[in-house]
Amino acid sequence: MECPECKSTHIRKNGHKKGKQNHICVNCGRQFIDNYNTPRGYSDEIKRECLTMYVNGSGFRHIERVKGVHHTTVINWVKAVGKLLPEAYSPETIPEVGELDELETFVGQKKTKSGCGLR
Repeated sequence: MECPECKSTHIRKNGHKKGKQNHICVNCGRQFIDNYNTPRGYSDEIKRECLTMYVNGSGFRHIERVKGVHHTTVINWVKAVGKLLPEAYSPETIPEVGELDELETFVGQKKTKSGCGLR
């Protein structure tokens, strides 16, 4: 066994980390685990299917029920793909009329200071 940093073979055991034997290089002090497994994850095909379902109108929880992938994971995939998209298109002319749907604003103060009303 050799150190991944300096390639030295002067290695000592250095306790356990997450149930695996930890080693330390005597020369450079680098700590490492000998049999490191690469992180597990979902295949690109599963990611593609989930993103396609999202684009086609399925909700995050529906995708979770159908594919067995946690909805937070799907949300993170959507955010990651969204960052890869180019900037929004800016029109050359600014429209004169805009439309707002379901916009409600609150101006002023609350009528009561406590939960059900003052006595």
